[in-house]
Amino acid sequence: MKRLVNSVFCTALLALAVALPQAIVAEEITKTWAMAEFGEPLYNDGFEHWPYANPDAPKGGSLVLGAYGSFDSLNSYILKGEYPRSIGLVGDSLMADSADELSSAYGLIAETAEYPADKSWVIFNLRPEARFSDGTAITAQDFEFAFDTTLTHGRPFLKTFYDEVEGVEVLSDHKLKFTFTTTDSMKPLMRVAGISPLSVEYWSDKDISKTYLDPSPSSGPYKIASLEAGRSITYERVEDYWGKDLEVNKGMNNFDKIRYDYYRDLEVMVEAFKAGQIDYRAENSSKRWATAYKIDQVENGQIVLATPPDNQPQGIQAFMLNSRRAPFDDQRVRKALNLLYDFEATKRTILYNQYERINSYFPNSEYGANGTPTPEEIAVLEPYRDQLPPEVFTDAYISPVTDGSGRNRAQVREAIKLFKEAGWNLSDGKLMKDGEQMKVEILLRSAGDERVHAIWVQNMKKAGIAADFRVVDSSQYEVRTDDFDFDVVSVRFNFFPPPGSELRSYYGSEAADERGTGNYMGIKNEVADALIEEIVAAPTLEQLQVITRALDRVLLWNDYAITQFYNSTFRLAYWNRFAQPETMPKYGTGFLSTWWIDEALDSKLDLDR
Repeated sequence: MKRLVNSVFCTALLALAVALPQAIVAEEITKTWAMAEFGEPLYNDGFEHWPYANPDAPKGGSLVLGAYGSFDSLNSYILKGEYPRSIGLVGDSLMADSADELSSAYGLIAETAEYPADKSWVIFNLRPEARFSDGTAITAQDFEFAFDTTLTHGRPFLKTFYDEVEGVEVLSDHKLKFTFTTTDSMKPLMRVAGISPLSVEYWSDKDISKTYLDPSPSSGPYKIASLEAGRSITYERVEDYWGKDLEVNKGMNNFDKIRYDYYRDLEVMVEAFKAGQIDYRAENSSKRWATAYKIDQVENGQIVLATPPDNQPQGIQAFMLNSRRAPFDDQRVRKALNLLYDFEATKRTILYNQYERINSYFPNSEYGANGTPTPEEIAVLEPYRDQLPPEVFTDAYISPVTDGSGRNRAQVREAIKLFKEAGWNLSDGKLMKDGEQMKVEILLRSAGDERVHAIWVQNMKKAGIAADFRVVDSSQYEVRTDDFDFDVVSVRFNFFPPPGSELRSYYGSEAADERGTGNYMGIKNEVADALIEEIVAAPTLEQLQVITRALDRVLLWNDYAITQFYNSTFRLAYWNRFAQPETMPKYGTGFLSTWWIDEALDSKLDLDR
């Protein structure tokens, strides 16, 4: 009997010894306050504050900024209504990003994050001291509610950020778990780290699926103090903001009040700035930058003009051609319209030589194609060779180039040849097919943009096209673009490096017919779909970049859009009443988050407000 007991004991011990290493592996958990999608976070040990923030910056003063368009709702989740784009001031997230990195996250409402080696889930440990502006505690339930709101009522583009999230679970008031459909990828973890809470208590008797104008409790450093729908919105620094002493907040959020005044005319907004009614402008017009600031206030130093470098990877800015409708469903027509866009003449006569042509869907970044395909890119594209134009494998994509004189007869002739191949013929100066003249309407929300695109419209008219502009107000523009009710729109995409699941909304087939997505062009391309999935699953940054460049080539050679231009510097104009840290963040200007009012400079100005 004793031998039997010993035998059983030894057998059990051996089984435990075999199982123990597996259990240890299964329990390997990383617990950290900082994460990076690839590699390691730039800032970790000994972190006291961002190097681009001054922890001794004084708080105080009021700031007035200009905003274009209008707003009629504070609900940024749903498609209905138009919300102020500054609304992010009121919301903290689980973790904060760094302006020196492209994809990192540092503890904010969540003090730490925990995840296993296979990255199949993440747990966020919330700070018990975190509070909404009404004094109520921020809990895991508030994040669960925000996530469920996004999936249930959110705009399609928002939903794509969480495609890999399988579920969310409240483990306790201060412990929140997300599980993912993917493994070995940090991207889903980084995406959920950016979620901001919605107060369950506040919304318990209200409908989050509707528009509203009553401010809800803020979780961030600012709260909405007052608003006049469509005209102005004022944010006020939360005096007892719970997170003001965190390392990621030291030297940040220095203005007591920030007011946005809304304008429906950009030229009127510029005049308001020059009259001292607006403090700061990031100028986006080459004409205004070249001509509008030749004023005494600039000469005497009251207004500062600055052009710091813009290192941010940029999304494409282009004419998006709606391939859901004729004639834009024919690639030959799209290619011909591109030939009629004379960028060189536009740059010389309208853009004051301040811009460069975009030849990528991912300009100013490591994700865009450049030159001829590399062997690595060809290897990615090879399985799809039969579905792609042969040029994708051999040639560098370069948008049509003219001599800049404005007399682009060769390009017009080539365009007319392509139109003819597509069944369109010139008759009495009109480009006709089946008894109908080709019509192209460019939908705009600012009349000032007509001037920038005028040469293209003139060239289309020379080719026999009934081309024109349609200018609508910002709310109508939103509805029409959400419904894909347009021929052509001029759009600049936001860029979220490294690219991921949002590409499905921009370029994926499923998004082509889903209202409110970013797929303005109506792209339905099986190769693009496959490459997007490879990008989402890419295990390393290097592989992701190669696949993204391959996707870039596929999109470019299918002529879905007519690329426009970009600038590699910021163009800033501001009244000389600010101080700023000695170090500028690598990505961005740091203006709203790290600058402050310099009382000595401010006292020299006489701004009547």
